[in-house]
Amino acid sequence: MSIILLDIGNVVVSVDFMRFCRDVAMDPVSGAHEIYRKYCVGEFKDKLETGFIASFEYLDVIANDPHSRTMPLDELKHRWQNIFELKEGAHESVSQLKEKHSVWIMSDTDPLHFTFLLNNFPLLRGADRYYLSFEHGKMKNSVEAFEYVLESSGRGADEFILIDDKPENCASASTAGIESILFHNWEDTLNLL
Repeated sequence: MSIILLDIGNVVVSVDFMRFCRDVAMDPVSGAHEIYRKYCVGEFKDKLETGFIASFEYLDVIANDPHSRTMPLDELKHRWQNIFELKEGAHESVSQLKEKHSVWIMSDTDPLHFTFLLNNFPLLRGADRYYLSFEHGKMKNSVEAFEYVLESSGRGADEFILIDDKPENCASASTAGIESILFHNWEDTLNLL
């Protein structure tokens, strides 16, 4: 029995940041692209996902951006969170994983997204452990994130398999000695285990 380090975004759920951007932008085209560029990728977002900036501080910056429509902070929060849809086959596939493996969630995420995910996708509540970037301050594209898992769990790298949709995260896991599967779809992933 291996321990599966299971990514969430674009593995268990699809992620549509542009939904958020279109919903909050003054101009749903050029403004949405500008909001995406400033807040949905890059260093500033990484600070949120590694816990170096508080969620509501982050949202306050977005609320005060000239490209953003005026709206209550609670509405902005809801729109920030409501960007996920369960991926086809995820529920059944995660259930199959749990029959043969211990499943630990390992995700680059922020507290608002993670809370929303737990509240709206019950299959994520049954994980044996959670390694969340906002709690330990390390993103999966760094080897340190995987070294942290090994050190804090007291387990050997050969006990783990990462399932993740990003090649750079799989490369970091490999550098730490952890096998990985680059996720494309659930059928192919389950066939590789």
